[in-house]
Amino acid sequence: MEDTKIHQNKELNIWEALFPVFVLVAMLAFNVYVYGDEALSGSNQFILLLGGAVAAMVGLRNKVSMDDMLEEVAKNVKSTSGALLILLFVGSLAGTWLISGVIPSMIYYGLQILNPTFFLSASVIICAVISIATGSSWTTSATVGIALVGIGDALGITPGMTAGAVISGAYFGDKMSPLSDTTNLAPAMAGTDLFTHIRYMALTTVPTIIITLVIFTIIGLNLETTSAPDTSNLLSAIEESFYISPVLFLVPAAVIFMIVKKTSPLVALLIGTLLGAVFAIIFQPEVVMGITGATELNVISAYRGVMDAITVETAVETSNDKLNDLFSSGGMYGMLGTIWLIICAMVFGGIMDAIGALSRISGALLKAFNSVFGLFASTVASCLAINVTASDQYLAIVVPGKMYAKAYADKGLAPENLSRTLEDSGTVTSVLVPWNTCGAYQSGVLGVDTTAYIGYAFFNYLSPFMTLTYAALNIKIKRLAGK
Repeated sequence: MEDTKIHQNKELNIWEALFPVFVLVAMLAFNVYVYGDEALSGSNQFILLLGGAVAAMVGLRNKVSMDDMLEEVAKNVKSTSGALLILLFVGSLAGTWLISGVIPSMIYYGLQILNPTFFLSASVIICAVISIATGSSWTTSATVGIALVGIGDALGITPGMTAGAVISGAYFGDKMSPLSDTTNLAPAMAGTDLFTHIRYMALTTVPTIIITLVIFTIIGLNLETTSAPDTSNLLSAIEESFYISPVLFLVPAAVIFMIVKKTSPLVALLIGTLLGAVFAIIFQPEVVMGITGATELNVISAYRGVMDAITVETAVETSNDKLNDLFSSGGMYGMLGTIWLIICAMVFGGIMDAIGALSRISGALLKAFNSVFGLFASTVASCLAINVTASDQYLAIVVPGKMYAKAYADKGLAPENLSRTLEDSGTVTSVLVPWNTCGAYQSGVLGVDTTAYIGYAFFNYLSPFMTLTYAALNIKIKRLAGK
């Protein structure tokens, strides 16, 4: 997002500035209580608009015109245009990577690394690979995660342990995948770009997942298993539906190479989408035909199959019900909910900015937390508080992201510091709260109580401590140029 100056309003006191935030959190908490997992379907977005309306009333009371507020909203929405385009390309990439066999191949080879002694650490790796490929921790848990919990149970491993391993790997992938909505949302809120965010986030995320793997390896070496896991049914179902080959990994390899070479995110994602489309036509003609119901592959059926995968919801049926949900993609259409959320968040943030609330709150924060570590700690605490009160990981990113952007800039900190902290504390801790949408979802899908897996979701509760450790020791804290 553009680096725009936050407005000052000397007539606004700190309690007036905080009032819209308190009202927003209260409304969101009630809304999630009513709608549960369905809150993101639109009601949370409208609540953000209501929060903006409350902020507008505070602004009108403090002599801020409606025109000024709407102008700031327009600037905010415009500043996210790049992020919104990236989200659309992410959806298109996910669609072509599904029908080209890239994602199924990742899953196929990942399942084969299972070993009884290293089952838990292998589960982390499998879920990490799948979640990176799909960009969804929820989908990973609802498919392979369920299978792994069942396999672990057959081996005599406590379901809570396996669930903790599944969640640790799934949320690592959710954080690091350019396909993930939270990974796109965090930099959009903080004011940086997607791949800068991912590269900077790797500095804390990779050490955390390594520590997690070491812990699970130690646990696995001290466990007694009863038999070898059987994944033959899953592997057979994948082979029946897709052509599986290491050659398909050329597509993600090309995108990774472009990311490393700092290619524009839009260019890298577009090329990744087009490569996936070409590979789908070459290697998966039956899948392409199956999408449109065509009896032969020709220019029309190939075009329609690829375009459907790019733009709308697409699913590839297999002989195994556990895989069917995994082998589906929403395409560009599937990203509209996140885009809607960003736009509504920009309305709330824009009005808060226009009335001077962000400036007032930022000033209070800078006085209360007069050190870099204090600012990081307050960000982590805010994310945790919203995960507990508003019960939604997206809002734990959106609200602190907009509120703290100015404070980080005033401290001379690059925006990727904020985006990384938002993910290290907002994204991953949501699943540790039983009444949060993520905690309720994972518990219900895996069939394991939150209290049973919380002690084994090492990655999720180590992540906030890792980002605070970096801040305390001043490790890889990037400064703005000239500061």
